[in-house]
Amino acid sequence: MTDGNPLLGTITIGQAPRADITPILQAALPAGVRARHVGVLDGLSASDIASRYAPRPGQPLLVTRLLDGSSVILDKAAIQGALTGKIAELEASGCTVILVLCTGEFHGLATRRAWLVEPDRIVPPAASALAGERQVGIIVPLAEQAASEAGKFSMLARMPLCEAASPYDDDLRTLEAAARTLRDRGARMLLMDCMGFVEEHRAAARRASGLPTVLSNALIAKLVAELVI
Repeated sequence: MTDGNPLLGTITIGQAPRADITPILQAALPAGVRARHVGVLDGLSASDIASRYAPRPGQPLLVTRLLDGSSVILDKAAIQGALTGKIAELEASGCTVILVLCTGEFHGLATRRAWLVEPDRIVPPAASALAGERQVGIIVPLAEQAASEAGKFSMLARMPLCEAASPYDDDLRTLEAAARTLRDRGARMLLMDCMGFVEEHRAAARRASGLPTVLSNALIAKLVAELVI
């Protein structure tokens, strides 16, 4: 840190800054906290992204947002490899808390001194504690993620129900339909399992389903605010 104020680093798997997520984060942070935002895809052209991070058949996927507002589907394993370098970059710049802006499950990420906040380690147990024995319904951006990301929710009392609606490519009607379907399938609480979902999405899902709805990035923002002191 250069001026005595806390320095928070964030890493998106897309391109930084994230115009959808950073306002939610900034609203939760105490006054005086500085932030540095980086993205795995920063400075890369569409062809660069395709050559380095193109999805592979049958392999786990992630979806994210680019600076122009468009979305891109990426190979999860390739993204995980790139995250290590971005974490080291932020730590070298003086960040004392580093937040990964993705709810995907990653393994082996580490820092030397900084606090590393990984949503996949926080959101599932929080959802489990909130839901208790109740059935949880999860809204994921891609239908393929319903299977690939299911393992991180193993602590839930019941196997979660999943429906897909993208915060980037689908309209609110698709999201509302997914929320209603989860309710009709027996869900009693909804979790929006992507950092790209924002308050507008939560409001739509809750309105359509009538169920308590947890927004992952809002939950994480509130917790991170407790670390940057």
